[in-house]
Amino acid sequence: MLRRLHPDQPESFAFTPENQAWAEAQITKYPEGRQASAIIPLLWRAQEQEGWLTKPAIEAVADMLGMAHIRALEVATFYFMFQLQPVGEVAHIQVCGTTSCMICGAEDLIAVCKEKIAPNPHQISEDGKLSWEEVECLGACTNAPMAQIGKDYYEDLTAERFAEMIDEFRAGKVPTPGPQNGRYAAEPLSGLTSLTEHAEGRAPYNGSVQLATEIGDTVKRIDGTEVPLVTPWLGSKSKAARPKKAAAPVAEAVAEPASEPAPATAGEAPEQAPELLSAAREGGPDDLKLLKGVGPKLEGLLNEMGIFHFDQIAAWGPEEIAWVDARLKFKGRIERDGWIAQARDLANAKDKGA
Repeated sequence: MLRRLHPDQPESFAFTPENQAWAEAQITKYPEGRQASAIIPLLWRAQEQEGWLTKPAIEAVADMLGMAHIRALEVATFYFMFQLQPVGEVAHIQVCGTTSCMICGAEDLIAVCKEKIAPNPHQISEDGKLSWEEVECLGACTNAPMAQIGKDYYEDLTAERFAEMIDEFRAGKVPTPGPQNGRYAAEPLSGLTSLTEHAEGRAPYNGSVQLATEIGDTVKRIDGTEVPLVTPWLGSKSKAARPKKAAAPVAEAVAEPASEPAPATAGEAPEQAPELLSAAREGGPDDLKLLKGVGPKLEGLLNEMGIFHFDQIAAWGPEEIAWVDARLKFKGRIERDGWIAQARDLANAKDKGA
């Protein structure tokens, strides 16, 4: 199947502040020089935030990881879990159509989708709330037929119950995930034949469904407030901030002139503004995109600060790095990607060429 980017794209993308922190934490899982290994979780987080994976989101993630845009596009177009077109604002429904589900009634479920959502897969309903598609095996064959809706499985479906669920989603309700016929998990339809002593005193739902009902984010777009930001590999298990109201996108926050820098905390280098210029010198600005990890957007942010030339960056010490770090919102990238050494080499090559 040929997968193309949707013709209608938003102008920009920015992670929410909480998702930005989450994404930067994921990058630290990987060794120096291997940041591109975080491409799939970061693309997935972008899709979970927006509902689908846009071209600006793919390029923003590539810039974060110091990857060429085409490499990130290769990943996004290869894996079918990435939605490259808009989906319903409430839920995108994925009906399993493989053998077990097909035998048990998947075609009836698809007929319900065509009647109650839209005639064609990936077509958004007239009210904009729902979309659907048929997918390959989702691995819940014992509970066929089933569908994945948002982050959870809805199993043991009938056409009648499935139609009711669609109405509930459309009305703003979230049906309880898991089996829809009274089964606890994947035990025989006739009831338990072993481990019957464990049936008493168990949780109201099986493990997966219990967690889904506790978290309550089955079809919720991820904004970073639904789960703690846990980074045990960094020795930190603190929760991400949970804002009381929607925060401004990161791209807007970093574009504005910075106020007085916050005082350095213990263990952090104090901040000191580097040499800044009101405009590039005669001959025009250097191509800062030659630095590893710097894309067009990051170059634009550096230029807005007054940073146009390699020799400016080559002169930075720990204090200047801390100052720039605090305003780029990409803490650690300068040292991680070796900007100073790269800038020094590029400045020397420029001087020799002159």
